[in-house]
This record gives sequence, structure tokens and C-alpha cells, in this order.
Amino acid sequence: MTGMNENPLDLLPEVLLAASAVLGLLLGAWLPRHRQWLTGALAGTACAGGTVAAVLDAGGPVKTAFGQSFALDTLTATSRVIILGAALLVLALAMPRLHGDPRETEFYVLLQLATTGALVLAGAQDLLLLASGYLLAGVPAYALAGFRKDGPGTEAALKFYMVGALLGVVMLTGITILLAAGRTTSYATLRTELAQAPSGLVAAGTLALLAGVLFKAGGVPGHFWVPDTIQGSSAPVAAFLTTIPKIGALAAFYRLAAVPLADAGLPWAGLVAVLSTASMTLGNLAAFFQQNVKRLLAYSTISQVGYLLLPVAVAGRTGLDQRTLLYYLAGYALTNLGAFAVVCALGRARTIDDYRGLARTHPALLASLVVCLLGLVGTPPTAVFLGKLEAFSAAIDGGYAWLAVVAAVNTVASLFYYLRWIAPAFLAPGPADVPHPTSGIAAATAYGAAAGSVLLGLLGGTFLDALSGPLAR
Repeated sequence: MTGMNENPLDLLPEVLLAASAVLGLLLGAWLPRHRQWLTGALAGTACAGGTVAAVLDAGGPVKTAFGQSFALDTLTATSRVIILGAALLVLALAMPRLHGDPRETEFYVLLQLATTGALVLAGAQDLLLLASGYLLAGVPAYALAGFRKDGPGTEAALKFYMVGALLGVVMLTGITILLAAGRTTSYATLRTELAQAPSGLVAAGTLALLAGVLFKAGGVPGHFWVPDTIQGSSAPVAAFLTTIPKIGALAAFYRLAAVPLADAGLPWAGLVAVLSTASMTLGNLAAFFQQNVKRLLAYSTISQVGYLLLPVAVAGRTGLDQRTLLYYLAGYALTNLGAFAVVCALGRARTIDDYRGLARTHPALLASLVVCLLGLVGTPPTAVFLGKLEAFSAAIDGGYAWLAVVAAVNTVASLFYYLRWIAPAFLAPGPADVPHPTSGIAAATAYGAAAGSVLLGLLGGTFLDALSGPLAR
């Protein structure tokens, strides 16, 4: 069955990233400490090459690779571009901090392996490959969370690992149950078999499976690790954890909803709508009075999962679902990484009050922060604004108008805690306040991400039209 399409070039972005990780590990063992940055440059080259390969492959026909295990369609191609582009931005944030670190190469290798796992999640068309992507995206990420080896980092890694291991076992249990119900792990065959399987067995297996996917996305009920892990990790790692695994997991979630579960005959759309409501509401309520900026962004990312689940809830019910999800993911990645780039640039500013007087000391950074934070709310003309608008339209078109209303109310409520962060920046600095030291590369990344978010929003119509291709079956 797999003999006709076992072409490694079909997985060229994934192969480039994995090969770069292995080669970087070998180079790191021989390069002197002051030359370890070359492994970071190699990682950046692999990400750039993978992006080019993904763009070129996007114009090809819809097909599957290695039997029906890996899908090559618009969902996979776009997810590849977003994930690899986000990885380049994370590398730009991390390299200045890591220069000369004795474990610099290890960081780049772990980052590439975890990113490869996210790519596998996005294209998986088989439950066993989905589980492999979960592990590959997870195990290196646990090490990244505790990379600094200090108290907060160790606590972050431990909580991340404990929740990930638990929900990983739950996910594997769900895969086993679905295998028993459908007698296969291939999505295309499961779509037919699950429609004839006992509904109780299908429900139990799918609930367990989705628990692992939601952990990777950082949504309710798999969100418990997010606040402590993001606060305890370094800022570049926090930027990575709130962006790249989420893209792969949500693409995987959409594919599950659109292919194997589409004809299961159970109310999965209603369940996803409830999870969406819970994620956006809990994330917003918990963020209201946060003082630590990384913790605030952690709760913000939980709420963003809720909005991103809107098109997943109506998968297959409207023609807006896939293009909405992909466009929103691209806008979210740029905007969220832009906010974290400001946090990286102002490394000593850990709380909201530390941003007091930023309008006088670093007005350009403040402008980037304002664009990104208001962008996360959904303020025009940023990309997230158009993404949310499309998500609301998809929910209404798919018969979930009440979910669009809940999302709109949560969007208005989220404005409060983003403005709480912005407001002190316009106040006069106190006598003890001094200009915050900045990282030039991180600042440049913040400027670029903020500008990219606005540009993507202005050109949204052009991009949306290109994101509606069919799924591999």
C-alpha cells in the first residue's frame, strides 16, 4: 500500500529541519564556544530552506505521502510556512541571549526537533503518526522549558512534563480505543469505519485523543501547565511554546474534525464550541489582574485558543472554516511573537509597572507593543482583526451564532488587561526609573513582526483566497 509514494522529497521541510538538528549536534561537539552560533545559523538556513520548499510545494496537487500517513494539501503547506517562519523569529530572539553559552548548540537542536514535531502534527493523516508528532514536539520542549536550570525554569519544566506525560498517556489510550472501534489508524478509513462503530466507544476514544491535542494547543482542559511554564521559562522559549506547538496542534485538531470524525454521528461540533467558550473565558478572566507580563501573555494565549477553535467547531459546515483557521494562525503567530519580542528586548522589565515611562525612553518599542497587544484584541487593520472577523462569520455561517456572540463579548473584555499593560508606558517615569536596556535584534524583530501583522491585515483578502484548497482524503 505504501510502495508507490515513499518519496522523502514529499517531506523535504521536515527532512531539512531534522537533518540540520543532527548535523548541528555533531558540529557543536567540535566547534569552540565562540563559534557555536554557526549551529544557530544552520538552523536558520534549514528553516528558510524548508519555507521555500513548502511554498513551492503548495502549488502541487493534493496527495498523501507514505501511504495515507501524511497529507500534502493546503492545510499542511500553509502550516509549514507559518511554523517555519515563526521558528525563524524565535531563533532571532534567542541567538543574542545564547551567544557564548556552553549549551548554545543544544538549544538550537532542541528547538529544531520540537519544531519538526509541530510540522508532523500539522500533516499527520494517521493516528500513530499523530502520536509520534506529539512526542517529538513535546520531549524537546520539556528540556527547553528548563533550559536555564534555575528554580523557576526547573519548576516550569517539571509542571510541563507532568501534565504532558499524563495527557500523552490519555491520548495513546484514546488512539487504542479508536483503533479497536475502527480497526485502523488511517484517517480516510476511520471516517467510514467510525460511522458504523459503537457510539460509546467512539466517544470515549475521541475524548481521550482530544485531551492530548488540547494540551499541545494550550486550551481547556489541557491548559494547566501554561501560566507557570511560560512565566518560568526564558522569554524566547515562552515565545516558542505559545506559538509553534499551538499551530501544529490546531491544524491537527481541524484535520481530525474534518476527516475521521466528520461522519461519526456524535455532537463533536457542540463539544468543540464548549471548549472554545471555556478557553476564551477562562483565559480572559485569569489575565485581568496579572502583573507579570509573561504570565499575562500566557493567559492571553489560552484565550486565543478559544477564538481559534471557532473555525474548528464548524469544520465541514461552511466554506470559511479552513481559510479562517490558517489565516488566523498566521496573524496570531506574527502578533504574539511581536509582543514577546518586546519582552525580550526589555529583558529587565518583568511586570507591568516596569514599563512605566516607556513612551519617553523607547517610543518605537512602545509603538510595536501597542500594535501587537491591540492586535491580539482584534483591532483593525491588524491580521488578527480580520482573522476574528472571519472566525465570527464562519461560526454564524456554520450555525453557531451564539458562539460568535460569546467570542465578541470576550474580545471586548480582553481589551481591559491589554490596556492595563499599555497605560503605564505613557506615564512620566519616577525618580528611580532608568531607561531599560534593550536587545537590538529583539527590537528589530518586534518592529518587523508588528509591521508584518499590519501588512498581513491589509492584504488579507489576497491571502484568504489562496487558503481554501481541498483536504487530502
